[in-house]
Amino acid sequence: MNKNKLNFNIMINKIKDSLIRASKNLWGSLPILLGVMLLVSLSSVLFSDSVYSLLFRGNLIVDSFIGSILGSIFAGNPITSYVLGGEFLKQGISLLAVTSFLVSWVTVGLVQFPAESLLLGKKFAITRNLLAFFFSIIVAIIVVVGVSLF
Repeated sequence: MNKNKLNFNIMINKIKDSLIRASKNLWGSLPILLGVMLLVSLSSVLFSDSVYSLLFRGNLIVDSFIGSILGSIFAGNPITSYVLGGEFLKQGISLLAVTSFLVSWVTVGLVQFPAESLLLGKKFAITRNLLAFFFSIIVAIIVVVGVSLF
């Protein structure tokens, strides 16, 4: 019985230590995270929707590549992507370009790259962003093919 109580106290102490370390790491990361949020907000405000319509010309392959590049640069969040995607489609931008833009916009983060590489490691950040970029094009193709089948 006494051994179980000792094991329980050891477990509680480990949990306390983990929570203290996690809160210190979060507190240390807070300035970086705030800077990233400010940069993302700034890039969203600086460029209007009409700028995007000038970049997409109707070539599906080029448009999906441009969409992924722009989405990688101008990071955003999933909540606003629905409104942005609808506005792009209203302006006549192809579904493939819009989908690749939005997928990379949410998954690739060049604006967040400095914080991500600092917090998670440079190799991880590069690998994750490259994979997310290429998969944004693949996902866009799969979505467009799937939508055209239905």
